[in-house]
Amino acid sequence: MMNIQPIAAVPVRTAGALHQNRVFLDFFWDLAKPDQDIRLRAVENLLKYLKDNNEEDELEYTLKKLVDGLAHTREAARPGFSLALGQLLTAFEDITLQNILDRIREKHNVQTATKKFVRNAAFGSLFGVLALHQSGRLFKEPPVVLGSVQLLQNLTQQRQHLKDLPNKTMMDILAEVPKKVFEEVLLSALQADMASAFQTPEQLQLLLVALERFPQTLQPKKVKKLLGSSKIINDDNIGQLTHLLKMAARSAKKECALPPLALDLLKLSLREDSFQLFWNKAVVEGMLKEHWGPTHFVSFRLLGSALPLLSVYQLREVLSGEVMKQYGDHVVSAQKQDHFKLAPEMDTYVSNFLAGCQDTEKQLAVMVGFTSLVNQGYPVVPSVWRVVQHLQPAALRNYVAWLRSTFLRPRVDELLNFTSHKQMERKEELKEPPQFRLRKWIVARLVSIVDNNHVKKDEQLIMDIARFVFFHTFFSVKKACANIPETEEKLHIPLDGKTRALMVTSFFGLLLSVHNLPLADESVAPQKRPTGVTSDGSLWLERLVQYAQDLLDKPALVRPVHTLSEEQRQAWDSMLESVACLKKKGGKGHSAENAAFRQLFLLIGMHLFKAPDELVDIMKDLQRCVDEAQEKTAKKNREKAGKRGEAEPQWVEVMVDILLSLLSQPSRHIRQVCKSVFASICPHVNAAALTAILDALEPDEDAEGDGPVLVLDDAEAAEKMETENDVEEDMENESDGTSDEEDDDSDGAVEEEVDQNFKAELMKVLQKKNALAAEKDSSEDDLDDDTMMELDKSLSALFSEQQKKVLARKDTVAKMRKKKTLLFDFKIKVLDLVEVFVSRQADNPLVLDLLEPLLSLIERGMALGNEQQGQEFLRRAADIFKNQLCRSKGYCKTAQDRQEELHFLLNKLMTKMQKLSESSVGLYYFSAALYVVKVLRGAPSGESVDGALVSGVAPDLRFMGNVDVEQVAGIFREALGHFMSRRKSPLTTQMFTDLFARFPVLCVKLLNATVQHIASGIREHQQGQACVLLLRAMQNRDVQKLMSGVPWLHLCTKVVAQLTAAFKLQGQMENKALQEKTVKALELCRLLVKLIQLQKLSVDLEALKSALQLLPEVFAFKKTGKLEDTYWTVMRHFGVTKPTMEKIKPGKDGGQQPPQRPAKKQKGFLPESKKKKKRPQPVLEPAADTSSAPMTDNARVKKGQGKTNNKKKSKRKADGTPASQPSPAKKSKMQNDKSVKKKKKNKQTKD
Repeated sequence: MMNIQPIAAVPVRTAGALHQNRVFLDFFWDLAKPDQDIRLRAVENLLKYLKDNNEEDELEYTLKKLVDGLAHTREAARPGFSLALGQLLTAFEDITLQNILDRIREKHNVQTATKKFVRNAAFGSLFGVLALHQSGRLFKEPPVVLGSVQLLQNLTQQRQHLKDLPNKTMMDILAEVPKKVFEEVLLSALQADMASAFQTPEQLQLLLVALERFPQTLQPKKVKKLLGSSKIINDDNIGQLTHLLKMAARSAKKECALPPLALDLLKLSLREDSFQLFWNKAVVEGMLKEHWGPTHFVSFRLLGSALPLLSVYQLREVLSGEVMKQYGDHVVSAQKQDHFKLAPEMDTYVSNFLAGCQDTEKQLAVMVGFTSLVNQGYPVVPSVWRVVQHLQPAALRNYVAWLRSTFLRPRVDELLNFTSHKQMERKEELKEPPQFRLRKWIVARLVSIVDNNHVKKDEQLIMDIARFVFFHTFFSVKKACANIPETEEKLHIPLDGKTRALMVTSFFGLLLSVHNLPLADESVAPQKRPTGVTSDGSLWLERLVQYAQDLLDKPALVRPVHTLSEEQRQAWDSMLESVACLKKKGGKGHSAENAAFRQLFLLIGMHLFKAPDELVDIMKDLQRCVDEAQEKTAKKNREKAGKRGEAEPQWVEVMVDILLSLLSQPSRHIRQVCKSVFASICPHVNAAALTAILDALEPDEDAEGDGPVLVLDDAEAAEKMETENDVEEDMENESDGTSDEEDDDSDGAVEEEVDQNFKAELMKVLQKKNALAAEKDSSEDDLDDDTMMELDKSLSALFSEQQKKVLARKDTVAKMRKKKTLLFDFKIKVLDLVEVFVSRQADNPLVLDLLEPLLSLIERGMALGNEQQGQEFLRRAADIFKNQLCRSKGYCKTAQDRQEELHFLLNKLMTKMQKLSESSVGLYYFSAALYVVKVLRGAPSGESVDGALVSGVAPDLRFMGNVDVEQVAGIFREALGHFMSRRKSPLTTQMFTDLFARFPVLCVKLLNATVQHIASGIREHQQGQACVLLLRAMQNRDVQKLMSGVPWLHLCTKVVAQLTAAFKLQGQMENKALQEKTVKALELCRLLVKLIQLQKLSVDLEALKSALQLLPEVFAFKKTGKLEDTYWTVMRHFGVTKPTMEKIKPGKDGGQQPPQRPAKKQKGFLPESKKKKKRPQPVLEPAADTSSAPMTDNARVKKGQGKTNNKKKSKRKADGTPASQPSPAKKSKMQNDKSVKKKKKNKQTKD
């Protein structure tokens, strides 16, 4: 091993060589940078540089700089130098670690360092040991290991600077040191620390790490010799261990983490078979007895960390003890947002345990333990708990069985039930028994297991849960039956109404979860996966309906909660027959349609148990529609209707009415099924059915009984209404009785009227009891006691009546808001049907009937307020209209029989658009107009039916199909005139730009009118927009092809004439609008001149050139700017370049001087009028006779007027002329000053 020292034998290069190498020195600068990536790159580059050069003086310099940098003042620099030193020692094994350790001790000696640098020296020593440890060579040199540990032991005294970092470093070294090195070197060095293990938590943890690493060395005899007992955790030491554990908990308060000492003691207790003693004495009776604080949180974290280490028996004991109760108290009490919550950490502990544990018994014990922690019957853990997804299938099956048995026998006393300290302080009383609270949570947990797709569950378990919830929701047990497992055990406590209503909602939520379950076969694409289907192809709903049929067929064993009437039972039986019939016909064709009808039948059948009276008629209508949907039956019915002359509604119209009535119920499952059913019957939808859908979007609020009935008794609606009620109450309390912004003016008038009535009633009561007269009389004639009592009773009755009226008024307003909310929800659901029809039947002529209704919806939606649901409805309607209807690739291409109707519709749309006030709504009207033109045109010759271009076929540019070009061009020409002649118009330039791009034929028809508007526009803005439209039109290649030849020449000539007239301006112009118009005209002129020159058209441009040359006289051109740059770009086409400004240098012989700018006024100086004027100085005598002048100057200096001020004032006179030569008086003053200085020097030399 080579010991590198600065010896003279090695030829050392001069220091100048190092200074010259800036690349080498920059490495050390980068090591101190705060960016970690820069530091790592610097370490890598430094090692590569040293290996490539292999110079000893550079290596020596590097060692010196790295050792010095360990004590850098920057916190980010120390790890960089430490890492570099460690990597350097790894790369250059010739450098001895003892040498580096000696350098660290010498450079960073805490004992010899001054008070100012003690902190830096301590950190330098610590990071030096870390560098030795990171080198990977520390354990190859045992003396260096001993020296490093001794250095760390000395650094433990610097706790105010290093805290517990030295102890952690020692434990890291101890965790990796070989057994031989420990026994030979470290055991004797650490013996004192291990003997005093019960003094500090750090020393105890050091002993615990040594015991865990070297159990053969530290045998019980050795431990007894050190501590006096062979076991560390015993009855004698438990008090000291508890004290140290509390100290460690308080020290880790800011870190919010579990101290390593606590986990090491737990592991030691398991090895020494003293876990019971440690947990009961140290944790339960020690840590939890402290005031609420860090000791409690450490106990909770210790509980979570102990889960993987304990046996099943220990898990059950710990999870049913006092620590769990205290944890539940914390979870219940820390519900406010600003409180610290440990529940997320506990969830992480449980999740990690379940993910890493394969023992189903342990998993079940943990799940049952946390579920059994209930606060007055309601479990502390949430019903939707993501840790369930880590359960093994066997453990999940046993956990579900435990939940079911607990639901049947809710024995809250057998669970870990508690009441929080805040609840005891408030003395809160439960509104319902704890058994009912527990059952609600269990049902929610069962549904969440099915809803979570990450839970490892099979279809049998899903079906068992669904059957269990369905049975106890709608049935009760009469007699046990082996074929029906749900009847084997009865409910020990009957269900109450609230719990059963919640179970109804939970069951239909379970149906939605089952409907959206993914298939186990991952080979099927997500878009093509059928919904609501099991692995064998059968429907989940069909299995549940069959189970319900089995229950209904056994009235002796089970009893329905609501017995079905004869009519309802007939509807149920006919539903089963229809489903069976559809299932048979599914293989012959229309399988998607039949599957959708089957799902709808089954879903309505399940809803018969919830609301049988409402759905019986719907079931009958649905059955009739399905029968008529079959081809043979439909033909027969049409023949019968034709013979009778009756106009019965077709089956698709009835089906649409059924779907709309079902959508009125707030159920996502019904919404999805209705959407799929409507998608299957879209090809059969007629005008009447589509009209029914549009009428549902605009229900007549005045007509009672018409339209769908909104259902208010669903749980989703109830929760939404409760939330809105709370918000409304808060708003009403904060507003202090003021009316809401959304209320009409009539509401405020009613309130004022009510207040006036209340005042009148109050005056009547007071006058009746002569209270007003008593107030006017003297105080001696007071009312007697009986009269006062009667007056109090009358006033109390009056005020209570008024309070009832106010509450009734608030309830009315709340009901109106609820109705409005449900109405918007229903409309959004109806928009689903419109979206399906537009996307599936884009080429259907009935799509044209949607234009005006959707436009009216959007127009009214723009007038709505900022309500969230109103804005969502408007967004959906606008998206369907613009993106899926107007911009769809598919459209109706067969509209020959509706030409007049479509032309009339186009004229109507453009006429309505011109009457609008905002362009945001006008944009949708113009899009509708373009869509109508596209439908009239049809598919061009070069375009296929689906909208794609046919290869090898050039599209005919003049093809316009059934469009009456002259009539349509006249409509758009009128709109263009409206845009150019109105100061405020709903039309925009972008609209006509889209028209020109999509229909070049119409663009050609509108070009002449556009050219005229360059001069006839009402304002400069409109004239500039006309230039923009012409620019876009003339850039269009299709337009150039359509107007090739003489028409194109005439167009260019007209545009040149208009531009020439537009550029003939007189006088100096600073109008911003005129400048913007000129810029747009210049852009058009640039394109026009370029096209004329390229195509070599015979157009006279001299007049245009002359007009352009006068523009610099009209506008004050600057050096740069859009107007100037565009102008000179145009003039470049005429061969005129921008003149360059030459700098004129001043001539030597008094030549022409450039005009000087007036000097800027200096900021911070007083103006001349504010300055103090100079007093006229007296005429002084010659210098020989003016002995008093220096005295006056000296006197002024004494008063505070320095010489510098006098010099500044004498430089220039007030009139600005240069200052003259110094006066004789000043000269004499200077001479006298010199003589005085000489006298002082002579006096000093004599002394």
